[in-house]
Amino acid sequence: MKTAVIPQIRVEPELRADLESVLRQGETLTDFVEATVRNAIAFRRVQTAFHERAQAASEEYHRTGVSVPVETVLGRLQTKLDAKRKKLGP
Repeated sequence: MKTAVIPQIRVEPELRADLESVLRQGETLTDFVEATVRNAIAFRRVQTAFHERAQAASEEYHRTGVSVPVETVLGRLQTKLDAKRKKLGP
């Protein structure tokens, strides 16, 4: 597969210096930019999926009038949080 080039962007020297100051040992500017773009794409996909689920839930509620009580939702979230904390340890 052929590679493609992401367009260059002009930034202030201070931003470039800040960027270079956070590079890890052996990491290049190109590595950093590529990783950042990949992370941004993944985040946008998660964000879009979340919005789609929220929209579908809202439409379902407006169609049926049935919803899950907030206490139930918060309880489920707390259970997930507690399980993750237990898994990660102190």
